[in-house]
Amino acid sequence: MIWSLNETLPREDIEEIQLKRLKHAVRNAYKNVPYYRDQFKKLGIKPKDIQTLDDVRLLPMTTKEDFRLNYPYGLFARDAKDIVRYHASSGTTGNPVIVGYSRKDLENWKEDIARIVTMAGVTKRDTAHISFGYGLFTGALGLHQGLEKVGAGVVPMSSGNSQKQIKMMKDMGATVLIGTPSYALRLGEVAQEMGLDPREDLKLRVGCFGGEGSTEAMRNKLNEVFGMFATENYGLSELGGPGVSGECTQLTGMHINEDHFLCEVVDPVTLEPLPPGEVGELVITPLTKDVLPVMRYRTKDLTSLHYEPCACGRTTARMSKVSGRTDDMMIISGVNVFPSQIEEVLFSTEGIGTNYLIKIKTENHIDKIEIDVEVVDNAYLESVDALERLHKELQTKMHTTLGIRPKINLVENKSIERSEGKAKRILDLREK
Repeated sequence: MIWSLNETLPREDIEEIQLKRLKHAVRNAYKNVPYYRDQFKKLGIKPKDIQTLDDVRLLPMTTKEDFRLNYPYGLFARDAKDIVRYHASSGTTGNPVIVGYSRKDLENWKEDIARIVTMAGVTKRDTAHISFGYGLFTGALGLHQGLEKVGAGVVPMSSGNSQKQIKMMKDMGATVLIGTPSYALRLGEVAQEMGLDPREDLKLRVGCFGGEGSTEAMRNKLNEVFGMFATENYGLSELGGPGVSGECTQLTGMHINEDHFLCEVVDPVTLEPLPPGEVGELVITPLTKDVLPVMRYRTKDLTSLHYEPCACGRTTARMSKVSGRTDDMMIISGVNVFPSQIEEVLFSTEGIGTNYLIKIKTENHIDKIEIDVEVVDNAYLESVDALERLHKELQTKMHTTLGIRPKINLVENKSIERSEGKAKRILDLREK
């Protein structure tokens, strides 16, 4: 099922809409945001210089640091009287990113989410259980309002109290689970601890997951635990929250809501544009933001863009699953290592659980990786030889995948701290 005809337009029609809306967004930023007006002047450009989609490269780039330097309202194009809702990022490493929404922004957001959940297979006959935390975080209310637009029933459970989550899912007959993929796996674990079989005792058939990156191995685990069809969607607080893109039932990438977002992929070092299919940093310019007309936001996420029409009938461009972030890449002994690579190895190894912790340490002035991994199969714990074989298997796989040999610690099941939101996978123990 396809929610909007705009998802099936010919490429030239999509680009015509994008150019019209890009020009409007640029005028909005130049006229109403002093910060951008100053940036335009420094670059020697004016809104009239944007005549083609390629001219987006003339515009200034925006980073998370720009949001923090302009905290709280410096990037807003509207006064408080026009703003009907605020959200914010966690702000764990400085000022939070504050985002505001006009009524028009909220209507566009609902439309974007309606498309994304429909792509995943959600209909008005479904009951959706939301395990995202409600509050300043954009995920919960963002998905909530789009699901209601589709007509699905919504259980606004929020995060935490995992046993009650399972009870509500079971008693309410939830068919759709919304949340982070790591917390979804935790809920599966809790259900089993309660003596339930998530595949048999719950009615979940679709998962719409976001808020953190995940791998194909993670998807396979989710499908295995719940017997569901797990999909991923993408968005960022700086761009208004979830709703940028999402997977359809073909699982060939995340369809971008192109009439609302103009996406580029650039070389993360030179910032030069890269051709379709090549992996680089995703840069996004929202086209219909009333309060926050952000110019060329550097997401730090690594992905690629694909423009071939999809078998689902949509003609919108697709972004591949995010393979990592430019700022979470670890350089160990001269080798680039991404957490997603480690997760793929762990989740594809029999006997290993879904919780792990990557620790970065310095020994003799050299950075090293240490990985704590839970062993969930008692057969390995009851035999020293079996445990040694498992350890050797992991060491071999890690060396083949990463090119280095991280220290691996096999630890008891449930000994690594659980998360009820975004999983904390990396612990940096290096001296600053």
